[in-house]
Amino acid sequence: MNFDLIVIGSGPGGYVAAIRAAQLKMKVAIVEKESLGGICLNWGCIPTKALLKSAQVFEYINHAADYGITVKNAEADFDAVIKRSRGVAEGMSKGVQFLMKKNNITVLNGYGKLIAKGKVEVAAEDGKKEVHEAKNIILATGARSRELPSLKIDCKKIVGYRDAMVLPKQPKSIVVVGSGAIGCEFAYFYHAMGTKVTIVEFLPNILPLEDEEVSKQLSKIYKKSGISIMTESEVTKVDTAGAGCKVTVKTKKGDEVLDCDAVISAVGVQTNLENIGLETLGIKTEKGKVLVDDYYKTNVDGVYAIGDIVKGPALAHVASAEGIICVEKIAGHNPEPLDYGNIPSCTYCSPEVASVGMTEKQARDAGYEVKVGKFPFSASGKASAAGAKDGFIKVVFDAKYGEWLGAHFIGANVTEMIAEVVVARKLETTGHEIIKSVHPHPTMSEAIMEATAQAYDECIHL
Repeated sequence: MNFDLIVIGSGPGGYVAAIRAAQLKMKVAIVEKESLGGICLNWGCIPTKALLKSAQVFEYINHAADYGITVKNAEADFDAVIKRSRGVAEGMSKGVQFLMKKNNITVLNGYGKLIAKGKVEVAAEDGKKEVHEAKNIILATGARSRELPSLKIDCKKIVGYRDAMVLPKQPKSIVVVGSGAIGCEFAYFYHAMGTKVTIVEFLPNILPLEDEEVSKQLSKIYKKSGISIMTESEVTKVDTAGAGCKVTVKTKKGDEVLDCDAVISAVGVQTNLENIGLETLGIKTEKGKVLVDDYYKTNVDGVYAIGDIVKGPALAHVASAEGIICVEKIAGHNPEPLDYGNIPSCTYCSPEVASVGMTEKQARDAGYEVKVGKFPFSASGKASAAGAKDGFIKVVFDAKYGEWLGAHFIGANVTEMIAEVVVARKLETTGHEIIKSVHPHPTMSEAIMEATAQAYDECIHL
């Protein structure tokens, strides 16, 4: 079959690109070897949030007395929690199936591979192969769990994020290796469900890409709740010969051996570039990423790449934005290149973490004279009423022009609040304009206004 566009991969980059192309009157096909929605909908963003919500509900029940409510003998049904998560994922995947039909997009089930310019081979599970042609092809093949030499995933005792979501039974103890968003989310989930959790992080702080104050605050909260944290430490060996795992951890004080039932490897992701035909067409790559221009065109005419396989944050919302920009450029529109300096980052543990722009250190290192404001949720009426006083809002402004350089949140529901900063930065809003924008009371979001006011010595409630 001939198409205007074939998209290989149906994750949040691929399926969004396909829909936008269909809206722009292109004849579109999308290739998917597993389930529509890719990792995000089926094994990433969505099902993990379902798990985290179950853990949060269980945590609420266990602390019901704090709200004047008595609950007796509450138990978590691990199998039912996993089943609910899978049900949520399946529902979302069916939603993408509906969107494909609604937009008249042809779904090609199988493994997609470039075999010549403008030609894609699709190999079905039964071995049958078909070749389809298109004027334009977008590669959106995503990524998988990265493996370390000392941490080979066996899908039983040493697992990646995918298997960590569907373990056959709840482990009594786990070691989580890596403390980025994936590691911290799984640590919270299993701890809240009653598993003994130890986090091992190679760098000095957990969530090492976040502002240092935020990372230290989360570490403090985790430790207080009973999660063990080992920073500046490295897993050098895992012995799985016995009933459980013996994890050898190299620390500044020497080697330490941890006994646990399972190990979750959360040390990042690796791009899916193998066997998709890059070499056949001579498509250039560098350090495991496809090289593209500002509109995601590769060095080969008619071939584009988006999402985790190109340079930039491996985030679902980034892939979606890239897909839309790419397709609009193909259609002859004049889209604005993506501003990678204004991408929000969210971690859905409890309390949540959200940020955008520069950290305070990055701003100072870049030569800015900064105004920094911080407002703790302990001073927020809504947070007190909700029993969610942990955390704070931190904002960073350029002292000279009032430019909003960055924002760093830790607290309840902050992933829902960070968009205010993204929009404000996009519109080049200054600190004074935020202070003069009336925020509703009582809300968690008014802490953004209060933190901004604190940066300019105008804070009322501190």
